[in-house]
Amino acid sequence: MLLLKALGAIDLASSLAFLLLIFGYDVQFQVILFCAGLLFLKSLFILGGDVLSIVDLGSSAVLVASIFFAIPVFLLWIPAFLLLSKGFVSFI
Repeated sequence: MLLLKALGAIDLASSLAFLLLIFGYDVQFQVILFCAGLLFLKSLFILGGDVLSIVDLGSSAVLVASIFFAIPVFLLWIPAFLLLSKGFVSFI
């Protein structure tokens, strides 16, 4: 149970990073890389058969790409909502 809540907290923190990017706040480079790294590590659960880890892998790629490119806003909303929903469900 504690691991599930910790993984959910990672989802919520990454969702917060996405929301900060969407609303134009200056997110530090280290915060984006930290969240992307944690999401990438979480995405390795796909090797165990967890299908929703694809969301983590895609979100990690979008976060890393947002460092180098100006990502359209609608492409930032999708992982933000998916991670937010995964994070809230893990606390229920």
